[in-house]
Amino acid sequence: MTKKDAAKKAAAHETATKKAKAKKKAKQQKQLAPALGPIGMMRWAWTQLTTMRTAMVLLMLLAVAAVPGSLFPQRNQDPQSVAQYIAEHEVAGPILDKLQLFDVFTSVWFSAIYLLLFVSLIGCVIPRARQHARATVRPPARTPVRLNRMPVNGVIELEANQGDSEEIAQTLRSILRKRRYRTSIEENKGQVSVAAERGYLREWGNLTFHVSLIGVLIAVAVGGLFGYNGQRIIVQGEGFTNTLIAYDQFSPGQRFKAENLQPFQLKLKDFKIQFDRQERADGKYGQPIDYEANLDVRHSPDAEWVTEKLKVNEPLRVAGTDIYLLGNGYAPMITVTDGEGNVAFSGPVVAQPQDPSYMSLVVLKVPDAKPTQLGFQGFFLPTTVMGENGVAYSGDPEALAPSLNLDSYYGDLGLETGAPQNVYVLKTEKMTQLNSRKLEAGGIVLGLNPQNREYKLPEGKGTIRFDGLKRFIGIEVHHDPGKPWLLGFSMLAVAGLLASLFIPRRRVWFKVSDPDEAGKRRIEYALLARGEDPRLQTEAEALVKAVSGRYTLAE
Repeated sequence: MTKKDAAKKAAAHETATKKAKAKKKAKQQKQLAPALGPIGMMRWAWTQLTTMRTAMVLLMLLAVAAVPGSLFPQRNQDPQSVAQYIAEHEVAGPILDKLQLFDVFTSVWFSAIYLLLFVSLIGCVIPRARQHARATVRPPARTPVRLNRMPVNGVIELEANQGDSEEIAQTLRSILRKRRYRTSIEENKGQVSVAAERGYLREWGNLTFHVSLIGVLIAVAVGGLFGYNGQRIIVQGEGFTNTLIAYDQFSPGQRFKAENLQPFQLKLKDFKIQFDRQERADGKYGQPIDYEANLDVRHSPDAEWVTEKLKVNEPLRVAGTDIYLLGNGYAPMITVTDGEGNVAFSGPVVAQPQDPSYMSLVVLKVPDAKPTQLGFQGFFLPTTVMGENGVAYSGDPEALAPSLNLDSYYGDLGLETGAPQNVYVLKTEKMTQLNSRKLEAGGIVLGLNPQNREYKLPEGKGTIRFDGLKRFIGIEVHHDPGKPWLLGFSMLAVAGLLASLFIPRRRVWFKVSDPDEAGKRRIEYALLARGEDPRLQTEAEALVKAVSGRYTLAE
């Protein structure tokens, strides 16, 4: 056997021996490792849940989980949009609905993340608060034996005959106290030293920040449970009383009660729009630039009526409830007389704006008409302009030449089935068309001039008259009892975060030595910061300067 073969054999034997030892050691460790059991597993899970790392992961996960709430329509805010989305997406819509992506903030998975974050934060904060409370009353850390090992250290030499060690220590202590240090004087083997520490508010700021996060979660939960959100359209001259039946759409919290509604009243006096009348480079003209609604408000049944202004991004606060201006448009005043000569409908009809020129969709259902029910749908044009193709359009959003362009129907409106219907959609499956541009009778065109204000329907079905024009506004009423607390805890969280970021945590030690043969004394000092502190050297220079102001330093 050659030397080379012998070396290979020895290396292989050594490798096999190491593997055998490692395998034996792993087997022994596996045999010695105790089983956690149910209680041990619960303790381990609690330990993992209450770590700050887990809390931060849950906080990020909560932010990610809230993203679908802005991507998909939410049922509690706009159920019609949810129904339309599901109808348009026959495959994906039902799947997304089962995943609760249309009810994100009340879904099981979002609530689970929310509750886990809540528990994690409490589990993090309580033990840390106890530890820091004990550290706050505990004396500063004892003076190390070797101060020259600290990141910032030095020696101050004093001239002779400037007091004994106790007097000098008391002077150093007063200097540190003026700079907001907690201090203690120690004596070890006849050598006097001063220990000091400051920056306890840094940790209290950190704890305040996390406690405030818990408060924010509680405030949001309270708002979601006991608050409500509703929408209502108010026509000029009409009013609104804060009751359940007065809302067009209402989304209550899970613990909301009808008696919690604040009994206030609103009445729309007038609505003003300021239009941009300057020709712009992009060709846009007549764009709305400001909205203002004047409302008569009564804050309680016993209060007097007062006039308030409501503008976009300037909500009105009434009885602890925020009222927002969502939209606006025109409401033509229409009177419909049926085939028997009776007034079947008379009043404003809300027209839904479809474009910046306020060309608006009009739908009118007249179930009281006799002998058959009547229905109308078409468009309202604020400023009627006739196009080259013979089709009218609105040339300006202001009502300079208003007109109604309608088709009419008679038959069964389908309202007697009891199923809810969209007031802005006319179902014509069981109706016969009377007027249309495609029919011989033509469409209905009404204006405010006496010549074309009224139209007689074909087949003796009655008449329709354009009486006038009003404005309407759409408001959102939002009540969140947790909102003031949310603001307070948010501000407290910011204050705590600033404290934890900008208040330095520092330790300082002074060690006073015995006088030498010439009577001079050496004062060793050292500073230590918790974390990065670029101003630590500046603090050391300030302390040395303060000492030099009290004593004469040796040259």
